[in-house]
Amino acid sequence: MKITRAQLTNYRSYETCVLAPCEGVNVLLGDNGQGKTNVLEALYLACTGRSHRTRQDRELIRWGADFADVKVEAERRDGSHDVEIILPALGRRRLKIAGQEVSRSGELMGHITGVLFSPEDLRTVKDGPAERRRFVDMALSQIKPAYYYGLQRYARALRQRNEVLKLAAAQPGALSTLDSWDEQLAAAGAELMRQRREYVARLSKLAGETHREISDGREQLEIRYVPSVSMGDDAQAILEALFGARENDLRRMTTSVGPHRDDVLLTIAGRDVRAYGSQGQQRTAALAMRLSELDVMREAMGEWPMLMLDDVMSELDPSRRRQLIARLKGIQTFITCTDSDDLAGAQVGRTWRVHAGALGE
Repeated sequence: MKITRAQLTNYRSYETCVLAPCEGVNVLLGDNGQGKTNVLEALYLACTGRSHRTRQDRELIRWGADFADVKVEAERRDGSHDVEIILPALGRRRLKIAGQEVSRSGELMGHITGVLFSPEDLRTVKDGPAERRRFVDMALSQIKPAYYYGLQRYARALRQRNEVLKLAAAQPGALSTLDSWDEQLAAAGAELMRQRREYVARLSKLAGETHREISDGREQLEIRYVPSVSMGDDAQAILEALFGARENDLRRMTTSVGPHRDDVLLTIAGRDVRAYGSQGQQRTAALAMRLSELDVMREAMGEWPMLMLDDVMSELDPSRRRQLIARLKGIQTFITCTDSDDLAGAQVGRTWRVHAGALGE
């Protein structure tokens, strides 16, 4: 997949911004705080429908503007794809695919695909399970848009079950609907668990190989899916787990088991990277995960997604930087950096200098 054009209007620091990138390495060069990351954020928004920095659409709109607009056009093996996201200051966002407005956010998935590696990715390794679930969920949603709808079904059933648990103390009759919500939660959750297990198994194999290369064979990374329900990933197993936890859930008024409690464990030499890994090991593990995500998406879709590297070159030592640059061949890449020396050895196709929310060449 290759992006052919991207246009931002009233997005963050940009009144207008138009990119016509090359098929290879594209560089956004400039000092910190000039708007480089905003471009990558907009590209990622076109891929997933969300920012990697905020959940508030209002924060994406240029100060004083009534709306923001992001339009991205791409060529894929099956033809042209274009996505437009309109973010009004008031009201709901609007989504367009090939110029036609769509009502469901899931219809965005799979048209523009990409992998973003940024300093925030350390949170995937260092923070709690929610960050690692999000990593898996966003990758799977791009590969399989149906997975995104499965996440939505599960989230709706989970909200309803939790509402019943909260009502039960004051309205015991509300418990009569709990079995129904358990069944819906189990049906939706079983499919999520199955696909997460398959994805993480493939990711672990590729990330292990990538990590060995980056660490010059000194370390072995393993990634393991750790489900909240340990009895299996079919609906019956989840139902039994929900029933077993019901008394505790009623007391706490929240659902304590299910895919929303899953985790992904990263280990080096059998030791939890989150708890025992050095800063360098955590950073290398995060990089290996993102590069392996690229490989998994290519296998699934038959073509490379784009790669976005946000201010990560300066964070890597020269050896890891060379390893990363060597993997860019054939992949449309967008890199932000403050120093062009960080890209030594890379075959750069286009460079934009970014200053005060404007691009120059």
